[in-house]
This record gives sequence, structure tokens and C-alpha cells, in this order.
Amino acid sequence: MLIHYKCPNCGNDMAFDADSGKLSCPSCGHQETIEQLEEEYISQEFSEEDIQEYHCNNCGAIVVTDGDTTATSCSFCGAAVVLADRLTNKLAPAKVIPFTISKEAAQKAFKKWCKNGRFTPRGFMTADRIKNITGIYVPFWMYDLHSDIHVRAVGRRVKSYRRGDYIYKETDHYDVARDIVMYHERVPVDASKKMDDQTMDLVEPYNYRDLKTFKMAYLTGFLAEKYNFTDKELLPRVKGKISPYINSYINTSLRGYSSLSVKTKDINTSQKKGSYVLFPIWMVYYDYENQEHTFAMNGQTGKVVGKPPISKGKVFQWFTGLSLSAFLLFKVLSFLIGGVWW
Repeated sequence: MLIHYKCPNCGNDMAFDADSGKLSCPSCGHQETIEQLEEEYISQEFSEEDIQEYHCNNCGAIVVTDGDTTATSCSFCGAAVVLADRLTNKLAPAKVIPFTISKEAAQKAFKKWCKNGRFTPRGFMTADRIKNITGIYVPFWMYDLHSDIHVRAVGRRVKSYRRGDYIYKETDHYDVARDIVMYHERVPVDASKKMDDQTMDLVEPYNYRDLKTFKMAYLTGFLAEKYNFTDKELLPRVKGKISPYINSYINTSLRGYSSLSVKTKDINTSQKKGSYVLFPIWMVYYDYENQEHTFAMNGQTGKVVGKPPISKGKVFQWFTGLSLSAFLLFKVLSFLIGGVWW
């Protein structure tokens, strides 16, 4: 079943407006709050056994999607549609961070980002070859975790002192024990097999103050995906994500010794809660020298992640200038110290 959010004034399709946080009609400008429109559709109940053949209510055409899509648009009339049966029961997200950056603002922010590239080619910096910008809600699992940590080590403190003509070195040995309990709240991990994990990690952080209770209307006008991996399946990945922070804390707690030998380190991390959420991403597709470059932009903060092309000429000029500056600095220091030029 498809849901079309129609304007009550003119009947045109409405879409979520990032600036106002409401559904807006592009024809007459009428706006409705998410809560107002959701009441109209919330009484409809769907199950996973609902018919999987989708027809556009706007023009009657068949809407073809893959099994992961939860929001898209009709390829014939362009109407924004939400696949409601893929967003109910266990597939229903608990929370969503709506887009706060519009498509126009995203394009401006991307152009500004391109101009700041120190080593990017001049042609790329103009940002005039944007092929497409697509707004997509990416599925994430957000974890609350509990870690029990037990560390056993041997520490040594060495001090030296002089008595008469002799220097003495004294070494104290300590049995070191650390029992630590750590809590990690709302750690995000993307759950889509289509998205690059490293890119999704780098596009963080998100500001959780904008988390909203999920309503289907937030998805109108954007693409959206459902999760491909459960929270249990991604638990090893989220453990790996917090591992550097745990080890950093452990190392901080073990300071104060001249040397330290860790004998045992047991870290037991368990999941306390896993929430299914949707986060906003603008995918920017940019053509440059017959190649398509893909960038991800945080739809809430505007942070851009991606690998732009590198200008070898700019890199050479930068290192040449750096070498020349170092040489001149060496000459000046030599003159000040020795009083002569070499």
C-alpha cells in the first residue's frame, strides 16, 4: 500500500520541508504539521503480508522498488510516495532525525566545501558539475551498552639518588588492579548494506536533540531504506567502534608508573538497548573528467564526507613552498646564531 500526502487545498502532493519542519505544498504553499496529517493515516493498520505490488495513487502506474526501499517517488509522475507496509511492526523505526538542510542549502554548502580544497583541481573547486543531489533516510541502530572491565598488571616506579660517590637506583613493584564499569548511550551504527560503513561513521556526529518520534510523513519527498542487519548482527561492529575509547580510558587510569606490564585485560560489553532510527543523508553525485565522484552530506549538520580528486601540480607546489620556507628559516637561524651566512 502506498500513502500519498495530498494538499487539502489544491490536491497536489506535499513533501517534508526542512526549513519549517512541516509538510509543504509546492503549488499553493499550504503547510500542515506532521501530527495533523499523521492522524489521518494512523488508523490504517498494515501487516507484513500486505500486497507487495505497488500502484501510484496519483497516476495509476506501477511503482517498482527493491526490497529495501521504504520511500521513493513514482518514475512516471514524480509523486512522492511512502511504502507503509515496510514501515510497520518490527520494521517501524522508533525515532527519526528530520532533514534540517534543504536541497538548495545542501547544494550551496557543497559548493562552499569544494572551494576550500587545498589540493583539489581548480576545475573541481567550481562545483559546477553536480549531477544529482538525493536526500535519503539511512537506517541506523542506536545502542545503549554496558561494559565490565577487569585489568591486572605489574607496575614499576624507579627513583635514583646519590649518596657520597655512589648513585643508587631503587625500583618499587606494584600489583595493579582496575575494575571499571562503563556505560555508552546512543552509539550509532548504520544498518544498510548499500552504504559504506566508513563513510557513515565519518558523517557523524548527529545532534540527538532533534530526534523525533517516527512518523511516515517525515519521509515524503525523500528516499528511505529499511535495515538489512538486525541489532544483534551488528553488535560486534558497535563493540569494535567503542573499543578505542575503552582502551584509552584504561590507559589513562594506569598512568603514574615508570613502566607497566599488563597481565590480563578482560572487557565484557553487553547490549542494554537497541533502537531502530533513521538519519538524514544528502548523497551528492559529481561528474569531473568523465568520472563520477560520490559524497555524503549530513542532512542535519551539513558535514561533507568524500574523496575529491587531487591535483598533483598543487601538491608539488605546496611541498616546494614548504621546503623553501624551511630552507629560509634555517638560513635566518644560522645567521642569528653564527652571525654569518653559510
